[in-house]
Amino acid sequence: MKLEGIHHITAVTGNAPQNVDFYARVLGLRMVKKTVNQDDPSVYHLFYADEEGRAGSDITFFEYPNARPGQAGDKMIHTIVWRVGSADALEFWAARLSAEGHEVEADGESLRFVNPEGLQHELVVSQVADEPLVADHPEIPREVALQGFEGVRAYGRPDDEFLTKLGFEQEGGRWDTRAATRGGWIEYAEAPYEPGVGGAGTVHHVAWASTMEDHQAWQDLVEDAGGGPTPIIDRFWFRSIYFREPAGVLFEIATLGPGFTTDEDPAHLGEKLILPPAFEHLRDRVEPVLTPLPDPRADWAAR
Repeated sequence: MKLEGIHHITAVTGNAPQNVDFYARVLGLRMVKKTVNQDDPSVYHLFYADEEGRAGSDITFFEYPNARPGQAGDKMIHTIVWRVGSADALEFWAARLSAEGHEVEADGESLRFVNPEGLQHELVVSQVADEPLVADHPEIPREVALQGFEGVRAYGRPDDEFLTKLGFEQEGGRWDTRAATRGGWIEYAEAPYEPGVGGAGTVHHVAWASTMEDHQAWQDLVEDAGGGPTPIIDRFWFRSIYFREPAGVLFEIATLGPGFTTDEDPAHLGEKLILPPAFEHLRDRVEPVLTPLPDPRADWAAR
């Protein structure tokens, strides 16, 4: 039993309109679900991914309007690593990000930059045969588009025994997990002296992918390994368990399904506020307090 790489990564923003502009327009991802945080329905939960909203490319954000800036530190993920298809793609992104006013740092076969709130990203040339997870965008050719997650970098001291029990395999400083469809990794480093502070521009958690059939077995395995997982929580579009691994990083294991097209036409993902059935009765209360957001693709026909 192996985890199928990264399912999604969830971070925090204090500015949803700016967040939509950066991830949907600048980075060219597709907004595949505009909904609310199911643990705090008064705030957005925004999902961006490939054209089909598949796990492995899905970066998500809780919006806490005007949230103070955070600082990655011990027990936190500090960098999200994405795949691209070639060195030419790195050059494309260096030029595009620079033209948008974002500083970039090239380092061999990687490119680093931060989002408008300071969240560190890195692009690397893919070295695996995993299917590229690509979104359509009128300004970004598919051959240079982002192809989904490669891995994450975190601060902390990994517990080798615990990660091995979860099926991760150590390769250098990285812990890799790979199953039938995809793989991904987490790499740990010593934390800086400054303490970590949650807030805008920080990662909340990383979710690893499981089949629906294996999900209960994963909950049992984490419990047996001493991870203290939550019960399985039905998030409607997937099911989840949460726990902190011994280094303190918040992990989730999420299922590959039912998926974002369960309640939306695939051609119109992310265009309007969608609430899971259990939250629909809250619509009249939550919709008026959420920040108005545009449909990122509304003006495509005019381009």
